[in-house]
Amino acid sequence: MRRLFPVTDETAAQAPDGARGAGGASAPGALEDREWTLAELADAYAYPERGPEGREPWLRANMVATLDGAAQHEGRSQPISSAADMRIFGTLRGLADVVVVGAETVRQEGYRPARARAEFAALREAAGQGPAPAIAVVTASLELDFTLPLFTSPLVPTLILTGAAAAPDRIAAAEKAGARVVIAGDGIGIDPARAVQALAGLGHTRLLTEGGPRLLGQLVASGVLDELCLTVSPMLTAGNAQRITGGPSLAVPRRFALASLLEEEGFLFSRYRRD
Repeated sequence: MRRLFPVTDETAAQAPDGARGAGGASAPGALEDREWTLAELADAYAYPERGPEGREPWLRANMVATLDGAAQHEGRSQPISSAADMRIFGTLRGLADVVVVGAETVRQEGYRPARARAEFAALREAAGQGPAPAIAVVTASLELDFTLPLFTSPLVPTLILTGAAAAPDRIAAAEKAGARVVIAGDGIGIDPARAVQALAGLGHTRLLTEGGPRLLGQLVASGVLDELCLTVSPMLTAGNAQRITGGPSLAVPRRFALASLLEEEGFLFSRYRRD
């Protein structure tokens, strides 16, 4: 893993002799390439510090896309991922209070409960977090298999984010399975801003979404996304796979600013924040 941006005094010191550009600046591409520890990754991806009036909710997304824009291959993201991508995936989960995910992604990716990881236990305890993040499933229909481990055996009860018009029998089935149903909209679906505030009201202010594209498109359109962690996979897939976001286009493109850029084995791990 190499840090390409931002270049700091520490990364400059890692550059070998002769790897400096004009004015003595380090050439980022020449920085030491090694596997980062989970502690280093956790520091690189830390959530913003608490403000003077307490911790505000911060919603980041974590997605992967190929060079030609595919967010998945044959319906799943795993074929376009890598070992380093999965280490960052695990780190982002290790830092989060809750992982927000769309129902279709739960079905396609075979979602299971987030697990407690010893490597993050001290960090989570110091941050006042439980042993693992909760999973929050966004669904209008609640047409989910409530016999899956995601609902029957999570360390932290799974949350269901839905609208007030959701079918009462499906709400009852979710609650019977042990899930906590959170109403975050007046109709059959959620209002993204209300969902963020509802999760914050439950004490979940470090928010992470893993999509899918339809959900991420909703979050972008509503203006609630604070940060995008995007892995650019050095692969081409062609075909008609979805992009990382779906749904109607924005009237005006929303600009984000590059916060950091890492690289390993051709994979780029970018982090963009709301500009």
